[in-house]
Amino acid sequence: GEGARAAGRAGSRPPFLGCAPVAAPLAPPRLRPACRAMSVVELYTKYTRVWIPDPEEVWKSAEIIKDYKEGDRTLHLKLEDDTVLEYPINPEANELPFLRNPDILVGENDLTALSYLHEPAVLHNLKVRFLESNHIYTYCGIVLVAINPYEQLPIYGQDVIYAYSGQNMGDMDPHIFAVAEEAYKQMARDEKNQSIIVSGESGAGKTVSAKYAMRFFASVGGSSSETNIEEKVLASSPIMESIGNAKTTRNDNSSRFGKYIQIGFDKRYHIIGANMRTYLLEKSRVVFQAEDERNYHIFYQLCASAGLPEFKDLSLTSAEDFFYTAQGGDTSIDGVDDASDFEKTRQAFTLLGVKESHQMTIFKILAAILHLGNVDFQSERDGESCTIPKQDEHLRNFCRLLGVEHSQMEHWLRHRKLVTTSETYIKPMSIQQVVNARNALAKHIYAQLFNWIVQHVNKALYTTVKQHSFIGVLDIYGFETFEVNSFEQFCINYANEKLQQQFNLHVFKLEQEEYMKEQIPWTLIDFYDNQPCIDLIEAKLGIFDLLDEECKVPKGTDENWAQKLYDRHGGSQHFQKPRMSNTSFIVVHFADKVEYQCEGFLEKNRDTVYEEQINILKASKYPMVADLFHDGKDAKGGAPSGKGTSSKVHIRSARPTVKAANKEHKKTVGHQFRNSLHLLMETLNATTPHYVRCIKPNDEKLPFSFDPKRAVQQLRACGVLETIRISAAGYPSRWTYHDFFNRYRVLMKKRDLSKKADKKAICKTLLENLIKDPDKFQFGRTKIFFRAGQVAYLEKLRADKFRSATIMIQKTVRGWLQRLKYRRMREAAIQIQRHTRGHLARRLADRLRRTKAATVLQKQYRMLRIRRAYQMIRQAAITIQAFTRGMFVRRNFRKVLAEHKAVIIQKNVRAWLARKHFLRFRSAAVVIQCYFRRMKARQELKALKIEARSAEHLKRLNVGMENKVVQLQRKIDEQNKEYKLLNEQLTTTASAHSLELEKLKKELEQYRRKSGDGNQITSLQEEIDSLRLALEKAHGERKIVEDTYMKEKDVLRKRISDLEEENALLKEEKEALNSKILRQSEDEFAHNAAEENALMKKELEEERFRYQNLVKEYSRLEQRYDNLRDEMTIVKHTPGHRRNPSNQSSLESDSNYPSISTSEVGDTEDAIQQVEEMGLEKAAMDMTLFLKLQKRVRELEQERRKLQTQLEKKEIENKKSQVIEMKNEMDLDRDTDLAYNSLKRQELESENKKLKNELNELRKAIVDRVAQNNSSHDVQDSYSLLLNQLKSANEELEVRKEEVLILRTQIIKAAQQKDAGRNMESNISMQTSWPNSDKHVDPEDAIEAYHGVCQTNRLLEAQLQDQRREHEEEVEILKDQIEALREEMEKQQDIFYQTLQLSPEAQVEFGIQQEITRLTNENLDLKELLEKLEKNERKLKKQLKIYMKKVQDYEANHVSVQPEKQEHELTRQVAVQRKEKEFQGMLEYYKEDEPLLIRNLITELKPQMVSATVPCLPAYILYMCIRHADYINDDHKVHSLLTSTINGIKKVLKKHNDDFEMTSFWLSNACRLLHCLKQYSGDMGFMTQNTPKQNEHCLKNFDLTEYRQVLSDLSIQIYQQLIKIAEGVLQPMIVTAVLENESIQGLSGVKPMGYRKRSSSMEENTYSLEAITRQLNTFHGVMCDQGLDPEIIQQVFKQLFYMINAVALNNLLLRKDVCSWSTGVQLRFNISQLEEWLRGKNLHQSGAVETMEPLIQAAQLLQLKKKTSEDAEAICTLCTSLTTQQIVKILNLYTPVNEFEERVTVGFIRNIQAHLQERNDPPQLLLDFKYMFPVLFPFSPSSLTMDSIHIPASLNLEFLNKV
Repeated sequence: GEGARAAGRAGSRPPFLGCAPVAAPLAPPRLRPACRAMSVVELYTKYTRVWIPDPEEVWKSAEIIKDYKEGDRTLHLKLEDDTVLEYPINPEANELPFLRNPDILVGENDLTALSYLHEPAVLHNLKVRFLESNHIYTYCGIVLVAINPYEQLPIYGQDVIYAYSGQNMGDMDPHIFAVAEEAYKQMARDEKNQSIIVSGESGAGKTVSAKYAMRFFASVGGSSSETNIEEKVLASSPIMESIGNAKTTRNDNSSRFGKYIQIGFDKRYHIIGANMRTYLLEKSRVVFQAEDERNYHIFYQLCASAGLPEFKDLSLTSAEDFFYTAQGGDTSIDGVDDASDFEKTRQAFTLLGVKESHQMTIFKILAAILHLGNVDFQSERDGESCTIPKQDEHLRNFCRLLGVEHSQMEHWLRHRKLVTTSETYIKPMSIQQVVNARNALAKHIYAQLFNWIVQHVNKALYTTVKQHSFIGVLDIYGFETFEVNSFEQFCINYANEKLQQQFNLHVFKLEQEEYMKEQIPWTLIDFYDNQPCIDLIEAKLGIFDLLDEECKVPKGTDENWAQKLYDRHGGSQHFQKPRMSNTSFIVVHFADKVEYQCEGFLEKNRDTVYEEQINILKASKYPMVADLFHDGKDAKGGAPSGKGTSSKVHIRSARPTVKAANKEHKKTVGHQFRNSLHLLMETLNATTPHYVRCIKPNDEKLPFSFDPKRAVQQLRACGVLETIRISAAGYPSRWTYHDFFNRYRVLMKKRDLSKKADKKAICKTLLENLIKDPDKFQFGRTKIFFRAGQVAYLEKLRADKFRSATIMIQKTVRGWLQRLKYRRMREAAIQIQRHTRGHLARRLADRLRRTKAATVLQKQYRMLRIRRAYQMIRQAAITIQAFTRGMFVRRNFRKVLAEHKAVIIQKNVRAWLARKHFLRFRSAAVVIQCYFRRMKARQELKALKIEARSAEHLKRLNVGMENKVVQLQRKIDEQNKEYKLLNEQLTTTASAHSLELEKLKKELEQYRRKSGDGNQITSLQEEIDSLRLALEKAHGERKIVEDTYMKEKDVLRKRISDLEEENALLKEEKEALNSKILRQSEDEFAHNAAEENALMKKELEEERFRYQNLVKEYSRLEQRYDNLRDEMTIVKHTPGHRRNPSNQSSLESDSNYPSISTSEVGDTEDAIQQVEEMGLEKAAMDMTLFLKLQKRVRELEQERRKLQTQLEKKEIENKKSQVIEMKNEMDLDRDTDLAYNSLKRQELESENKKLKNELNELRKAIVDRVAQNNSSHDVQDSYSLLLNQLKSANEELEVRKEEVLILRTQIIKAAQQKDAGRNMESNISMQTSWPNSDKHVDPEDAIEAYHGVCQTNRLLEAQLQDQRREHEEEVEILKDQIEALREEMEKQQDIFYQTLQLSPEAQVEFGIQQEITRLTNENLDLKELLEKLEKNERKLKKQLKIYMKKVQDYEANHVSVQPEKQEHELTRQVAVQRKEKEFQGMLEYYKEDEPLLIRNLITELKPQMVSATVPCLPAYILYMCIRHADYINDDHKVHSLLTSTINGIKKVLKKHNDDFEMTSFWLSNACRLLHCLKQYSGDMGFMTQNTPKQNEHCLKNFDLTEYRQVLSDLSIQIYQQLIKIAEGVLQPMIVTAVLENESIQGLSGVKPMGYRKRSSSMEENTYSLEAITRQLNTFHGVMCDQGLDPEIIQQVFKQLFYMINAVALNNLLLRKDVCSWSTGVQLRFNISQLEEWLRGKNLHQSGAVETMEPLIQAAQLLQLKKKTSEDAEAICTLCTSLTTQQIVKILNLYTPVNEFEERVTVGFIRNIQAHLQERNDPPQLLLDFKYMFPVLFPFSPSSLTMDSIHIPASLNLEFLNKV
């Protein structure tokens, strides 16, 4: 390094590849030394492409059309537009144009990988990547070149951060994340601090790049505390932008200061804090702005918000009214709202902890600066002094806002104090001196305020944790050159000179390390060292020293200083004097010449602020203003604010710092900037630097627009070309032996390949034969190093070899084609001759055949003609004979016919006479029949009309047929009843009459015997006759009634039969229509049902995914809670600290969770309130569970209130019945039924009172117990007991209610029967007058009968009131139903009207929809009813279990009460003795043995201990223990065991969080325990596959549904941990095994050279595809051996294959070197191997192959043709699983494997984008490889029975007793 610098100082520049001098980059280049080894004739031949200078494009491509020969003065070229050009050459100077790289190297990720390293190659490579591939990042050795796209790109998401995390820098496409990952990795590996230096022009994107780098560190570093440092740094951005950014001519938001942010890390490399230093704030902008520029944003933001109420005291107006903000002209920026930005700035102040009072003081200071700029100074006549008007409002506002004395400030603004050795003078100042002092004061105030704000930002980012290392991000201004360059540009370019020197030394050092690592002989590389330029600026008597000396001179001026510069440095090569100016100078920087204007240098360097003015500010009444200037001695004038850095880094300078010439120089700005820059350089030298160079592609800020002139200017300025020069000076091209062998094996001879097996030796032999100069290459340990241009030469030889081989192949193929064509032509000629000769022969034969045929035809024709003449004559003779003979025959026939007709006439006449006689008699008979039938028909018609009229009447009266049938049936029943009643009455009357008649006869006989009076007999006889007549009349009426009844009955029966027939027809029509409608709607309904089913499945998957994410988040928070608990435990043991009472263990929280979630609690609001007052926070439960508990309590409270209201209603009813019974007490002995009813009611009332008392006692007991114990467990027990008591009371009330209803019906029936008997007797007595009716009645009997009647009346009255009340309630219910039906009918009518307006097809469709809706509603109603019934069934089962338990306890306590109970107990005892004979599948243990059980069975159990037993043995053992606890009805034991089990499993999983076998083991056991709890739960849905023996093992007393949910959640957590472990094992293998592994040998041999990896990158292991399959086999074997369900195994591999797909595809999308045809073939083969593995393991149905579809389509996309529009359509059709961005990205990355394959054109990519516009693909480029599919645990019952399971002795479970 020292030798290199010495060479640099000597001024000897090496000839860098023919590059022009830096100051004149476009001059014609010289021939490169690398090319001199080879003949020029060999390089500059026909078809070779070169670069020539161009004034517009900087460099233009051309092709040589004629070979160049030595001595030629012109080079014949053809431009890209086919223009021919003769390029002049000076053969003496060897000025030949630059050679262009082969197309295969264009678009490389790394510029140093180019064979020809020069400016046009770099520019063209960047342009191609930026415009065609839209790649904004490119490597240039260790530098990342970032071109601002002026567009938001989706390449900074969290998925991209994950993709770059852990990767080596050369493995992926260039990215800012790759640089950040390299820095983070080197910090962790080398334990050395790192720096990322981001530089570039204003607007090039420096701040954005720094922000993304910090975001990467925040994501990868993972802040270990709750505070997110990145968020705090970003929160400071609005503040720093408002006070440090301003609008310039090049950028609307230009940073006018530099900043260095140190991000601190602890020993675990987690972010713990940050610190920010600032450099060289452009203070002059406060008082001066150029045209079209603005002051700092904060001033305009403050003026825009001046109208706010809190800012009225600032006395601000618009920005145009203030001198300091209106100098640049326009005070606004398009698209920027200063008021809203000011609100963001205030929010950021608040977020960083700046108080409101301090904020107001800040704004007052800023407003005071604006007012200070508007102070009006008026010059006096002498010109040596000036005055300020007394009424100057701005000065008054300035003093008021800063809290200083007005008079003092006014005085010292116009005067200055001169101190000599003897006395002190106060001298007035001229107006120019006053303005300068005023501006200096304003700048000083702003600088102090800026430093104060930076210090407070650092306080917000400060941490007390010890910093282990840090990564610094330097966001600093780049090299600047303007039309007018002043002191600020000089300092900025000086800083860039220092940074460039450090950059050159670092690049040189890395090159040296690479050569030493590869054991290459190290030779001194001369490179450009800018130390002379730096010495010119900072050395003794340099520019800064002379400037400080001139500032010390009292009358020093800028012109004098410039003259001193000319005198002192006029001979320096880096210093020049302009020809036309004496007040400016030129410095030759590393990037360009810059002319600086001397005007203002001295004033800016002095930055003079008078001490008197500062003292006034120190005496401000505002403490903050005073504090700003009390600390100003050391930090005066813009010193950096990096003094309070938290990092304790021991920094040693790389070179001794230049000592200042005088101590007084510390006061100048230049001296302070030198010190801060030296401190920065020491920091950077103590760290490992990483470089990011930001390029601004155009000045118009157009997206993806490239201006070559601006780009070249910045490339020269930022050191990219310097990197190229250093690389080109050595061996820039580097190939591994393997890659070189595969690439250039075509240049080797077969005998060389067969003789030597060592690739290294083969490569050496080849190079020695091809390149004669041994200096042009070196053999390293693992690589071959080439000078610049050698790889291009080898590529040319390879291309020539391929070209010659191609010509040979073409020659051979063309010869073969010509020979094939000749043979085909010869065979065709022979074939033609053969066919021609055959044709002639066939034509001759045909002629002969035709001649013979003509002779035969003539013979036949002549014979036919003669034969036809003969036949004609013969036919004529026969015709004549026929006609003659016919004539004679017809004559004879007519004669015979005339005789025959006479006979026929006679026959017909006789027959007519006979028929006429017959017809006369028949018509007479018919007339008689007609009259008779008409009479009968009229009679029948009359009867039918009567019947029809009655039927029509009934139809009008009755609307519904079925209702009519029912009414008629009722009527028949009523008439039958009436008939029976009349018949009974008639029989009774007849019997009574007969008895009376007998009695009268006896009396008559007695009367006859007593007296023989005849008159009496006569009267009696008459009476008898009258009675007899009445009896006969009654019999007649009865007969009439019976006849009428029978007739009506027959008519109604006939009517009913007709209606039934009609109803049957209507039903058949309805069924036919329904079936037709159903047939029509069946397909549509099935389709809709399928769609709904798919939609519901999708929603279910989404809901399951969300739920499992919540479970995952819960487990993460639980893990975090455990970590915090451990930290608190450590803190607890530290002296002076107390343990936080909220620091509960996770085991406690876990143990309480199931108890709270499973217990059904119910309590009143008072009890809840008392429980809360006693302190529920002592119960270890989280807030969510507590809210669920409260909700459940409220629901149960509502149920309790309902039950209480029912109880009160029953009590009221019982009281009423009791009153009635008390009134009827006098008749209890006489009426046994009434006594029984009263007794039952009293018993019911007593039971109700008893239940109410028990309820109140239970409430009181619960409240007392909560107050005493304050235990959530007791509260839950009390709540459960209360709920059970309420349920039992409700059931007993229902039973009592039914009994009351039965009693009422019995009373009503009895009363009705009595009433009916009395009515019958009264009717009989009214109809007949008995002779003894006036007989004397006993008074006592009458009174007793009267009381009975009164009591009966009261009873009937009470019953009547009850019935009236019930009737009214029923009427109300019926009215509601009628209203509902009316509304439904109106809806149906509306629907019917709408349906009538539709077409018939629409009516059918509408009817189908209505029917479907109706059926769906009915189905839902039935489903709800079914759920209610199932719920009631479960409730009754629970109550039945409780009652059975009560009965068992009662029987156990009262053994000898009843013999029946003794009998039952005896039966049970026999059953117990029978069960003890064999193992019942239950395990008993003592409560104190539970920890031992958990320890032996869970926490200390290893899977190998139970590998030879039944799979999932621990789950079966745990279930048998749970079953015994259920059998003895010990809920505490069940709860404790399940809670301990869950916590034990969690503890094991936390301990073995990276053990796949252990995690898989407990996943299978957790699932099996879950399946057992389902299989033996007693739920019929889970018991369909159980055997009778298994049904005996079901749980009897407890419903563990809630615990099943907890176990399900635990299984989800274990599954997620299992996937995480498997992914952690597989992820490092995927890229090398799937993308890079050469499963098919020879395919990768034609890969082009990729990025040259950093030597500092970590070496990774390489894996083959067999390694992945072996690992997958291991996973599969472990899960199968441990009995994991096959469905879960399928889901595991589906998830793993998705991860393989996502990681491989993401890597493919970020790597250019693997996007080739050969990689596509290799990738498809590897995927097919994975598919074959899935089929071999019978996992092809798991959906794993479908998850690989994007990767499969990516492999196919790499293999498809990519030229025509048909190819584009084929790609769009095939790649359905890839998004548009992914397809375009792969096409942009696609790299041809050799020069014969064409690149994908931009037009083809645009065509693809046009085809894919209709897709609504997400904007995300990469797949989320951390996405996890929701897992399902399908129910899988076990075929084992519990009594068949054997427990091995190795488990040490001897304390478990078999039941």
